Formats: sequence, C-alpha cells, structure tokens
Amino acid sequence: MPSPLPATLRLYRRLASVATPLAGPVTARRLKRGKEDPARLGERRGIASVARPAGPLIWIHGASVGEVLAAAALVERLRGLGFRILLTSGTVTSAAIVARRFPPDVIHQYIPFDAPRFVASFLDHWQPNLALFIESDIWPNLILSSAERRIPMVIINGRMSQRSFPRWRKLRGTIAALLDCFDLCLAQSDADAARFAALGCPAVATSGNLKLDVQAPPADVDKLAQFKAAARGRAVVVAASTHPGEDEIVRDAHRRLATQVPSLLSVIVPRHPERGAAIAQMLSGDGLRVALRSRDQLPAGDTDIYVADTMGELGLFYRLAPVVFMGGSLVPHGGQNPIEAIKLGAAIVHGPHVFNFTDTYAALDRAGGAVRAGSSDDLVAVLARLMNDPAARQQVAGAGEDVVSRLGGALERTLKALEPYLLQMQLEAGGPDA
Repeated sequence: MPSPLPATLRLYRRLASVATPLAGPVTARRLKRGKEDPARLGERRGIASVARPAGPLIWIHGASVGEVLAAAALVERLRGLGFRILLTSGTVTSAAIVARRFPPDVIHQYIPFDAPRFVASFLDHWQPNLALFIESDIWPNLILSSAERRIPMVIINGRMSQRSFPRWRKLRGTIAALLDCFDLCLAQSDADAARFAALGCPAVATSGNLKLDVQAPPADVDKLAQFKAAARGRAVVVAASTHPGEDEIVRDAHRRLATQVPSLLSVIVPRHPERGAAIAQMLSGDGLRVALRSRDQLPAGDTDIYVADTMGELGLFYRLAPVVFMGGSLVPHGGQNPIEAIKLGAAIVHGPHVFNFTDTYAALDRAGGAVRAGSSDDLVAVLARLMNDPAARQQVAGAGEDVVSRLGGALERTLKALEPYLLQMQLEAGGPDA
C-alpha cells in the first residue's frame, strides 16, 4: 500500500469514519425502497450471517447481477480445485441470482458499507486468502484495509470504460494509490488494459471478457412448456433488460409491428422487476391487453404484451424468442450483455448506446451477428425483417454464435494467471482439500 496516502484518500477515510452513524438511516431508506434484505442487514455492517469455512477461502466481489454471473464459470472451476468461495455483491437482485444459480456451498454475503469499522469486522471474520474484484467496483476502505492485511488482490474481467477513464484521470493520484494495492489487473480488452496502465496500475494483462464464457441460462422445463402452450404458436419477440424510457418505445414498436407480424406477442423483461406493475399500468392505460408474470398470469390469446417481472427467468424467454432486443441501448444506459441470448440461438437487435459492451457489440456488428437500430423507426424495420425472414434471422443468429465462440477463452486465461496464487494457497494449506 502506498505511503503516505494521497490527501483525497486520507480525507475519505476520515469522513467515512465520521459518517458511520449514518449507516442506520441510509439502510432504513434503502429498505423502504426494496434495496436491502431485512433479514440480512447486519452484513452491511460487516457482521457475518454464517461461519467461515475451514481451509483456503477465495473472496470474489462483483457489484451486481452482471458481474456475479460473469464469475459463475470461474467459481465452478475454483470449487473443482477444492477452494471455498465467498461471493459478495451489493444488490438484492444479485443475491437472488446467487441463491438460484449457484451451488449451495458458495457463500453469499452483502458487501459491507465502506466504513473502516464495518470493513474491519468483515475482514476479521472472513480472513480471505485471495481477493478477486470483478470489473471495477473499487471501494477505498475495503481495498486499503485488505492491502494493510496483505491479502493478495487481483482485478479480474477488468473494465475501464471510455466514460469513466477521463473522470479517473482527473484524480490520477487517488486511483493510482488504490490500483497500486492490486497484485495484478486482468483486463477485458487491450483498450481496458491501456486505460488501467495509464491510471497507474502496476501490472496489467489482457485476459478477455469472462462474460463471453458464461453458460446459457437455465429454464424450468415445466414452466417453459406451460408458456409455450399458452402462447399457442404465436410469434414472440422479447425486449430484454429494459430501462426507463425504453418500455414506451417497445410499446409503440409493438403497435406498428403487429400490423406486419401476424399474432405477435411482445414480451418485456424489465431490468429491475419492481418496475413491472408500473409498466403494466402504463400499457393498459394505452389500451393494450397485458399479462403480468409476477401475478402468475400467462398470456391469453388476445394478450398484446406480456410483462415478465420476475428474477432469473431470462433463460425461459430467450428460448421462446427467435429475436431479442437488448435493452439499455435505446437510452444512454450503455447496453446489456447479449451473450446469453446468443448462446440460446436468438438474433440480437440493439440500440446505439452500448458503451458498457463496446468491444462485444463492435465485433458482433462487424460480423453481422447483431443488428443496430439507431431509432424507434429502425427498431420496427429491423424487427419486422427478422421476424418475417427466417433465413435472415438465422444468418444473424449464426454469425453471433461464431463471434462468441471466436472471442471466448477468457476463463482459461484467467485461471492461468491466477495459478501462482492458487498454488501458494495449496502449499500453505498442505493441499487444496486441507
């Protein structure tokens, strides 16, 4: 850890200590908004809800759902080597995904608020032997305290976006001091690696994007059959992971598309399921017939739009739709990950705002493995063409699968880079199962 710390970090640490009593009101407000689990509030103060398992423990931290899912294959490989896994994240939705998609021996905890006292309690209990931080969710007290305890730390699937880089460059001394605490940064792309290096990261390598190696999401066989029966062979298009401002665009696109695609059923899967009721109310108010999944409704023969406002069921809807519009891209959110939909054979359509996945979408667009819709008019035209032309649809889907296959391999490169740390842990423990 650098000494002395920059003034910005010294000030941050003092303010975080002084602000510790505010954790109660902050938590209460987040609880009212559905952003905290009332049964697990202690974890936000570093109070563990389960015992630490014996043996070497690898701590993996990701901000939310996307980062947690990116680590799924890595978690499985590390478990296969005999290591115990502690997975932390900061959102209720990510906790639900871990409970649904990960083995029961993977321990999930909410990341503590970044106050020195809470961080110390967290680290005192868990005493991780290795810490892996996914992408760029870097909390100063958490990083500095881990470095003080000499916990080896590695950034995996590192991402430094074009938007974040200029902001961090203005605080280069601050970010350099934090990045200096890491042994290694494994970046998603050469561009990400160059940005991390420019900000002062001492050791950087390009490993690729772990999200390209994720497995296709599962689907409940009975629920899939039930939905297919309810849809009665209708043409289905899915708008996945939509954000505020996009649902209205999808609504308007459905109205126009329904005149060109017989028996069209549009499915909206909001990125945040709690928005489902409001979306359904907006659609119904505009005269559309709507069904809501959170109310255990299935589409009827006259349903126009189905709002799938539940967690962990994208795998089901990707299997139903030959064409998927990836949300977060018609509004300046930065796009959502298209890989899972591609692996289930969908043709991908996206808007212009995909800066969170710049390299992935650029490769897909160049190869014809996804289609860009720059406006609502483009969206209708593209969806109509793909829905009505099976050959064109299959060409896009096939090209997408080829790109994903070609760009994969980040998992193996990441494991190779982590090998020295894993071997050291095994030696210190007398073997991976000790």
